[in-house]
Amino acid sequence: MSQPVLILGNGIFAEEVADLVSECPDLELDAFVENLDRERCARRVAGRPVLWVDEIGELAPTHRAVCGIGINRRSDYVGQVARDGIGFVTVRHPRAHVAPTADVGSGCILGVNSVIAARARLGEHVIVNRGASIGHHTVVGDYVTIAPAANIAGLVKIGPESWIGIGATVIDRVTIGRGAVVAAGAVVTRDVPENVQVVGVPAREVKRGVHGG
Repeated sequence: MSQPVLILGNGIFAEEVADLVSECPDLELDAFVENLDRERCARRVAGRPVLWVDEIGELAPTHRAVCGIGINRRSDYVGQVARDGIGFVTVRHPRAHVAPTADVGSGCILGVNSVIAARARLGEHVIVNRGASIGHHTVVGDYVTIAPAANIAGLVKIGPESWIGIGATVIDRVTIGRGAVVAAGAVVTRDVPENVQVVGVPAREVKRGVHGG
């Protein structure tokens, strides 16, 4: 029997997550969940209803959720739902490769052709988008977003709530601080402090006080 799934959010990324869920034989999308504008609950998305967040607690015994929003501080939404007793499921596309020795936390999204290599550890609610690669023994904190085609080498440490942009490269043994933003196409060759944005080849600091995830 397939696990019924609620997707938190109902925007364009939520629709992409819905497609991923549809390709997972052990999952079945039941509904989307809205927490900001109740009027959005009057519509349907991808043929499914949009439920108001305060009314999903009764589904806790049977349903699991995944966060389908890519905006900053999605942890607030996850926390709101968790307080109602809703558990979380990891959505892993059938063509995502996860090494047998890797560890993936709950609520993660692993897109098509993503790779999680040997001994890598992903925290909770991490997004690894299509074609992204995470190297061996790399540690990724909670609520990190890895954009499409990003290439993270081995023995890297990525702090919680960081954002790694499309096509970015992070060389081995680098540490990226909490809430940092690595711009699309950047090549990170040295440690990145917390809440800093880096761009370019090699990546250089351009802004402080940012918050990636």
